Amino acid sequence: MAVEASTVQHTTSEPDGIDVPAQPATQWLLRRNCSLAPRAVLQLYGALSVVCLSIGGWFWWLGATLVMPFAGLELLALAAALVAYSRHAADRECIRLERDVLSVEQEWGGRIERVEFHTGAVHIDGSLRRGSLIELSGQGRRVRVGRLVRPEVRRQLANELRLEMRRVCQGPEWAVWLESRTDDVTRQ
Repeated sequence: MAVEASTVQHTTSEPDGIDVPAQPATQWLLRRNCSLAPRAVLQLYGALSVVCLSIGGWFWWLGATLVMPFAGLELLALAAALVAYSRHAADRECIRLERDVLSVEQEWGGRIERVEFHTGAVHIDGSLRRGSLIELSGQGRRVRVGRLVRPEVRRQLANELRLEMRRVCQGPEWAVWLESRTDDVTRQ
């Protein structure tokens, strides 16, 4: 499971066409660590199909006619498993903090859900009992993030989210002081 944190610099255009740098956005991209891309899965299935059908055909030629139907059932079961794998290979969570908006975009099996919070009204529940997810809530909405990262990394993600939220809400000087305090607490 991969976690990527990045700072994206945006520009805003003034009415006279001059680009002015805006406040940078911070984004966390959480996604599965998949060893096979969907295209590679298709190639693997094709190669396994050729091998399986060749063996089934050889047995058919030798007179064992029941091998071929079972080879077909095997390929159908394999196809179903690979379709399920490929459907969720691109699952991801994107947490983006920009100015006064925290947005969470989650993609599960091709379905995308997006929730936005005002940074001043969002609460990050970091109690993180064993195996629990990070819960973001505010303005009558609630979303859980962190499904795609190991449980021991979730606490770090929650701390990074809190730190960045404070930096955005209270300015960079506060974030530097808070980061030093967080490091002291983490070491204990």
